[in-house]
Amino acid sequence: MKHFINLKDISSKDLKKIIIDAKKRKKKRKKLSTLEVDKGAPLKGKLLIQMFEKSSLRTRLSFYLAIKQLGGGTLTLRSNELHLGQGGESIADTAKILSTYGDGFMLRTDSDKKVENFKKYLSIPVINGLSPSSHPTQVLSDVFTVEEIKKKPISKLNICWIGDSNNVLDSLIAASVKFSFKLSIGCPKKFEPGMKVKNWVKKNNKKIFIYNDPKKAVLNADVIFSDKVISLNDKVNKKKKIAQFKKFKIDKKLMSYAKKDCIFLHCLPRGNEVSDDIFLGDKSHVWQQALNRVHVQKSILLYCFGKLR
Repeated sequence: MKHFINLKDISSKDLKKIIIDAKKRKKKRKKLSTLEVDKGAPLKGKLLIQMFEKSSLRTRLSFYLAIKQLGGGTLTLRSNELHLGQGGESIADTAKILSTYGDGFMLRTDSDKKVENFKKYLSIPVINGLSPSSHPTQVLSDVFTVEEIKKKPISKLNICWIGDSNNVLDSLIAASVKFSFKLSIGCPKKFEPGMKVKNWVKKNNKKIFIYNDPKKAVLNADVIFSDKVISLNDKVNKKKKIAQFKKFKIDKKLMSYAKKDCIFLHCLPRGNEVSDDIFLGDKSHVWQQALNRVHVQKSILLYCFGKLR
């Protein structure tokens, strides 16, 4: 049994094994319909319990299809349907019930501490579907997508992030260390990654650079990533924050500083951080990126259940 909570805590060797397995599985599914089960049904009889404290589209759909295609099943819970945190059951007691009924647990939450507490009390694998400081399933899938499109290891590419410092960027930084790729971050100085992240990077001595000028950040980039400037639960002056990111909007002019074959990726949903002609243009691969989450989620599940070969 293995957990999948933060890329920082998983070895490079295991992360690469997950990517390799996902590539093989996607190739083998070319002639299969959406709900047909993979050969051998490696997770037959297994139940994945999902709990969402935050809204979700791609994470929810991809894990549903992932466990189904592996021969298992899923049950989705919303936190407001449980006694948890409402003067009722403790996390310890809730975890005992979840461990009794299910074989794996995926949590999407606004509390890093809650993820760690479930890890402490559950006797089944825990998967972090998103927390304030990490979105590991998204970013590992993004590594898969980059290598699929560019047809080379991500370690040989220049990756760029334009936007706010958030959980997706934190996981992308971790991926940069684990997969040894150059990462250039472009954001206003006020919105740079926190000292905890910077210190971790410094300790690991990897190729990560921060720029307050978006043109310098995208220079010679092979891939440009972005995310919404205003997150769902942001308690900020939204108009002011959007104005602070005005010169960081990804449009044709900014993309012209990157390599000619540079691609654009976005974890979705989008806001006004990217122009329509880029988001809907031929440099954008956001729909392929979203669909690939199913394939990588499957290999993450196999890793957690000890079935990854």
